Amino acid sequence: QVRLVESGGGSVQAGGSLRLSCTASAYTYSWNCVAWFRQAPGKEREGVAIAYRGDGNTDYADSAKGRFTISQDKAKNTAYLQMNNLKPEDTAMYYCAAPYTYGRCSQKWWDPASFPHWGQGTQVTVSS
Repeated sequence: QVRLVESGGGSVQAGGSLRLSCTASAYTYSWNCVAWFRQAPGKEREGVAIAYRGDGNTDYADSAKGRFTISQDKAKNTAYLQMNNLKPEDTAMYYCAAPYTYGRCSQKWWDPASFPHWGQGTQVTVSS
């Protein structure tokens, strides 16, 4: 069974930085893309960024463009989300998500329903 494990969350002041990590536990698992989502209290889960394995392309939500960078270490089945210039509105639980092994990646990557595998989340809190 594939298990995604996130780490790297914490509490920072506005303007600070954090780097989140997501590692897939099953050595036989290989993702064609990996995405980061976040969910703030009382709000829906929203897509933040996605990285594609094959061509390395990335895409970001407007709220993340220019501040967040998604990357991946394919050999380690690990994805990262570097978050700079954090704002209080970035406060949320952050989740990584991945498709089935060698599964297709939906064009609607921002839709949580596009991903069957999820991590347990890591909390990011940004104070003003």
